[in-house]
This record gives sequence, structure tokens and C-alpha cells, in this order.
Amino acid sequence: MIKAVLWDLDGTLVDSAEFHWQAWRDVMAEEGSPITHDQFVHSFGKRNDLILSGWLGEGADPERMRRLSEEKEARFRALVRAHGIEPLPGVRELLARLHAVGWRQAIATSAPRPNLETLVGAMKMRHYFAADVAAEDVTHGKPDPEVFLLAASRLGADPAPSIVVEDAPTGIEAGRRAGMRTVGVSLMHTLPAADVYVGTLPDLPADTFAQLIEGVGSPG
Repeated sequence: MIKAVLWDLDGTLVDSAEFHWQAWRDVMAEEGSPITHDQFVHSFGKRNDLILSGWLGEGADPERMRRLSEEKEARFRALVRAHGIEPLPGVRELLARLHAVGWRQAIATSAPRPNLETLVGAMKMRHYFAADVAAEDVTHGKPDPEVFLLAASRLGADPAPSIVVEDAPTGIEAGRRAGMRTVGVSLMHTLPAADVYVGTLPDLPADTFAQLIEGVGSPG
């Protein structure tokens, strides 16, 4: 049985929220459709097409949304390259520990692939991940389970022994809809729907992952 951990990226492995906020704030202000920080917070973790249709309305021009999305992501990557970025507390240690005891790990994100590559490269953690899924790889964004089902498939894992680690309610819902156990990690949101919820990864008991799939794959 392949045991898998599927990691969300933004807000879970890395705190990139400030760079995303700066990029969205500036792009939307220049477009003449300024947004508030609360609007940004409520949109975080969703795909850009869903974010922009929420801010601009369902009838927004698709070409306009594509242009705004590409400009925002280019600015985001420029900020990461200019300032650097570190993984959140506990991330590097937990990735190493899970890797050492045989868990297979993947990134499953709503972010576009260039963002994924920029962030993982900046954090120098590529060697921990056997697979990844980005926005371009799926048709439906979270809370649809497609991103996690595809990530597990790319690891060769079934849903039952796969664990999703997420910081957003939409991601927890996606993991649950995929038939996976979920770990919620966030100081921004409370995540009561998660199987386990902590504020930060260092708060997570060492045996959490083993306990979550205890009995999976055992003879009935």
C-alpha cells in the first residue's frame, strides 16, 4: 500500500499571502477595479478565474480575466524572486521526516505551474515531492476533488491511504470529497471539517499521519 501526503502550496507549505495581496492589489487598482484586503482573504486558495468572476461579475470578459490573471502572476513571481521566500515553520522538518519513513508526497495546488516551480525552487524542496498538480492540469478547481484525485493517481496511491494537508475550507472540502483524510493547518481560518486541525505544523502530534490511516489496507 502506498501511503501519500498531498500538500496544498500557498498558505500551507509557504506563506505567500503578502506577495499575492500586493500583486492583486496593484493589478486591480491599475485596472480601475480596486479590491479590499477582505475580498482578497475570502478569495485566497481559489483559481484565478473563480476569483476574478467573483470580483468582476459573472459576465466579465474572459480575455480581460486572462490578461489580469497573467499580469498578477507575473508580478507575484517577480516579488518572490526579488525578496526570496521561506517555508512555514515545521514544513521542512515534517517533509523530511515523512520522506524518511516512506510516505510519498505531492503538491496539489490551484496555482499556475510557473508559480509552483518558482516557489518550490526558491525553497529548495523539490526532492521531497514525487509528483505535483497545478491549475493547468485540472478542469475544476477546489472544492472539486479533481486536483487531489489526480495527485494521488500520479503517486500511484489510492484515496483511502492519502492525506490532504490544507489551510483553506475549500481545500478541506475537496479532500473530503476525494475520500481522503484531511489535516487543516491555519491561523487565519478555523477548519472544523478537517479530521485534524492545528494552528501550525509544529503543533501536530508526531503520529498524526499514521493514526489517520490506521487500519486502511488491513485484512478485514
